Amino acid sequence: MGRRRKIVQECERLMDEPENIRNIAIAAHIDHGKTTLTDNLLAGAGMISEDLAGEQLAMDTEEDEQERGI
Repeated sequence: MGRRRKIVQECERLMDEPENIRNIAIAAHIDHGKTTLTDNLLAGAGMISEDLAGEQLAMDTEEDEQERGI
């Protein structure tokens, strides 16, 4: 099982408890660090490794986004 799938499964497990859910919104122009910020927020919460923050691309759910790094 891939690393991304493991993260998704952990998020799904945590979201089963409503008190664990936190919603955020980040609005910025393309290439202004939204994905990097989100990865760092997830790392700060212990959801992903701090070593992967900025590289995990946790919010880039579409393959073309991941391939193009957008």
